[in-house]
Amino acid sequence: MIFELPIPHRTLDLTLDDGAISHIRQHGNTDSDVRLFFSHGNGFAIDGYFPFWNAFLDRFEVVLFDCRNHGWNAPSDPANHHYSQLVRDLDLIVHGVTEQFCPKTSVGAFHSLSARVAILHAVDIGWRWDALVLFDPPNIPPRGHPLYDVMLKVDHRLTDWARNRQHRFTDPSELADEYKNLRAHQNWVEGTHDLMARATLHQEETTGDWVLTCPGELEAKIYLSNIPLNLWPRADQFGGPVKLIAADPTVERPGGPALTTQALASENGFAYTFIPGSGHMLQLEQPEATRREMLAFLTACGILP
Repeated sequence: MIFELPIPHRTLDLTLDDGAISHIRQHGNTDSDVRLFFSHGNGFAIDGYFPFWNAFLDRFEVVLFDCRNHGWNAPSDPANHHYSQLVRDLDLIVHGVTEQFCPKTSVGAFHSLSARVAILHAVDIGWRWDALVLFDPPNIPPRGHPLYDVMLKVDHRLTDWARNRQHRFTDPSELADEYKNLRAHQNWVEGTHDLMARATLHQEETTGDWVLTCPGELEAKIYLSNIPLNLWPRADQFGGPVKLIAADPTVERPGGPALTTQALASENGFAYTFIPGSGHMLQLEQPEATRREMLAFLTACGILP
């Protein structure tokens, strides 16, 4: 199966506070009273999540954006590739979309890296949402927690992998095959490996090669910077409803993030569910089940009838 992405209704090229540009896309039903914001995990791109977000297009306005140095965005200063900057980026993106596209009921729906950014943004800067849906945020619990060492090993393993991953390809199909051969990504729905490869690569004009838009060293930088964040918030630190939708903690893969998301919810009072049989990329493995849980939450908190 080959996915063809829809053409955006509108694009917004938003200048961030260090001069980098975020290319924001508007899709879906612009007459809807509800706007859904979507973004992605570390090293990926939101276009690659199309099997998940496409079913929202008839009912909602959908706003897509990639984190800096990912997806549609041109390379920006590597020195600014860190959580503090990503949090400021998110604040500017929310304000920019509201100003340019008009105010609406707004829901943030974020996976992994972008979920962690949304947590930091909500706790440290302020609540900008009518609801937040966070997909398997791989937070590291405080030192001394039973799962601290588990997540420490996860992030060090991912750091080593990212630093050594192949950066340059003759064709996107090579990266698609790499995704297919990784145990953690084998259960993605048909066609998603090719889609994500196209979403995370860009073609160099000088060589014709396809290269990762997010270089491995920047992907690794984020994994390492997860460790000192001490990101273990309480639900009452947020200004509105938050739901954690996670991978299955009983499945060996991915282990750490699924277990820590479950622990974060039970210890700190978050609404929580997991998708049975799923791994960390639950939106690409079981998009329909994940959508159902998100819609059920939006109904429960009064955003949907």
